[in-house]
Amino acid sequence: MQGTLSFGVVIVAAGRGERAAAPGSGPKQYRLLGGVAVIARTLQAFRAWDANCPVVIVRHADDKALLDAALNGVATDTNAVAGGATRQDSVRLGLAALAESENPPTHVLIHDAARPFVSAVLLDALARSVRDDPRTGVIPALPVYETVKAADADGMIERTVPRKGLYRAQTPQVFPLETILEVHKRAANEHDFEFTDDASLFEWASLPVRIVLGESANAKLTFPEDFTEAERMLKADESPALPDVRVGHGYDTHQLVSGDHIILCGVEIPHDRKLSGHSDADVGFHALTDALLATIGAGDIGSHFPPSDPQWKGASSDIFLDHAANLVRDAGGRITHCDVTLLCEAPKIGPHREAMRASIAKVVGIDIERVSVKATTNERIGFIGRQEGIVALATATAVFATRGNASNE
Repeated sequence: MQGTLSFGVVIVAAGRGERAAAPGSGPKQYRLLGGVAVIARTLQAFRAWDANCPVVIVRHADDKALLDAALNGVATDTNAVAGGATRQDSVRLGLAALAESENPPTHVLIHDAARPFVSAVLLDALARSVRDDPRTGVIPALPVYETVKAADADGMIERTVPRKGLYRAQTPQVFPLETILEVHKRAANEHDFEFTDDASLFEWASLPVRIVLGESANAKLTFPEDFTEAERMLKADESPALPDVRVGHGYDTHQLVSGDHIILCGVEIPHDRKLSGHSDADVGFHALTDALLATIGAGDIGSHFPPSDPQWKGASSDIFLDHAANLVRDAGGRITHCDVTLLCEAPKIGPHREAMRASIAKVVGIDIERVSVKATTNERIGFIGRQEGIVALATATAVFATRGNASNE
């Protein structure tokens, strides 16, 4: 795909969505949230990100008056079309309307109307990922941290599902417009299976889909308690708030002994020595693990992975770093930057710097642009200068959801 990329939006609002309120209260996308209809908030989120991108809203055939009332007073310039019997039908009709517009975009963001808290930060991350490979679909998703059980119809557990590699998909999901529309048309003609999201259709067509880290705030409003929490969030956001940015520091050192390679920041480097330790002795990952744990006051690496425990003997240190990153996310934090400084006389770090940055970015789950790796010698002074050991210093920055002013109480 050549040329400049452009983005349009299809907001899917054709469902009934009455689980979110008492029967007869109407579809959830038209309920008021802080005095503003949910669908209006969703539209405003996209307009704040790009005021000029074309937007198609797919409504229920009976909801023209509801949509008009919900968007009354909202500067829109949108195209509203009636949806179909299923979400899949509705998306296809919305895509067709967008493709038939005067200047159709190259890519489309398909979004649930009941996700009004999608942020510009997330939209930017999706757009960056699309620009890396315009042919690939991109979706936001959150890793599954809870233990997952499969049960029968009576609620009896049949098995535990391994959670490694499992994600909870969110929207907006981004695709090349022509490709996703063609896939939808094929599915409508060839398949009677109801796909639960648009990435599923891309997978069915053997087309690639990439995941970027989603946001917990980008939740779908489904049940009454979701609206209660959303109202609470809005009230908290109305209060003057201090940004909750936390910076953690980490330090680690390991002795150098005879060997044939060394592991630093997840990268194996041929060397005439190795680092001695209970695990793989990766000082870079160990220091960064401590830095991440420090942002949530969760102790240090030894309290989570005691060196006295034989199960960690020879373990790869990406296990420790991944654990710390997950704990930060579980606590509501978004990791925004990681910095590692290595102090050693040898090996030379420069030729391996980019591989180290990529390794950290992959384990922590952030863009490589948010990772820094530096190195310096100790001018042949002390145990570092004598090549008896290597030191790593690390700093991690994480931003946490803010709920009003900080308090000393």
